[in-house]
Amino acid sequence: MDLFLVAVALGVDMQSQKQPIVDRRQEPPEQSVWWSKLSLAQKFSASSLGKFGYELRFVRNEQGHSLAVLMCNTGVAVITEDGDINTSPTIKVR
Repeated sequence: MDLFLVAVALGVDMQSQKQPIVDRRQEPPEQSVWWSKLSLAQKFSASSLGKFGYELRFVRNEQGHSLAVLMCNTGVAVITEDGDINTSPTIKVR
């Protein structure tokens, strides 16, 4: 039986049972200026890295290819146009 139907039958207020969700991000990635510059594959990979605390910092465009650069604390990761993730890049970030 559906949990909602059971709750209604028992007279439980489902809204009071929910815990508030706290969003600690400064800005949702979808609203980032850089987010619109990513390929679809890069967006999927960036979303996966976001679960580990990485945030999109900028997109570098070299020789017609975009390279997304994400950072987490002192860690740096890059994502190629094809969505390949490299968490040990040789990129220098100032």
